[in-house]
Amino acid sequence: MEEEYEEETQEITGKITGKKLVEKKKIIKKEKNRISKLFKDMDENSKKIATKLIENASFMSVQLDELQSYITSHGVKESYMNGQNQFGYKESVESKVYNSMVKNYMNVIKQLKEMLPEGKTADDDIDDEFKRFNNI
Repeated sequence: MEEEYEEETQEITGKITGKKLVEKKKIIKKEKNRISKLFKDMDENSKKIATKLIENASFMSVQLDELQSYITSHGVKESYMNGQNQFGYKESVESKVYNSMVKNYMNVIKQLKEMLPEGKTADDDIDDEFKRFNNI
């Protein structure tokens, strides 16, 4: 009964509540820990700078996975109808958000790669991240 209420609330308000929010935060934290491992040998000043980038990359990674799933199920276009009985299709909001966020995500990953300590090569790890994201 509680899950049905949460789903109805999410549909009406567009907000994630309760159990789903807790689960999403756990997934983001897990992703943050995974990315942070690449930068464990970084000096403290650089870590402070990288922390926010890692948090953003983690959040975007989880959001992109969700958007990708939605787009796979619903496609990249949605129908519209304006007041003059004109109708047709346009690019979906989810598709626009995905396209914008994927560019930002790749920029953050690139910035993080450039911040790696001297002598440490995480090319394989970063390349693996790129491959994981692109399902290669």
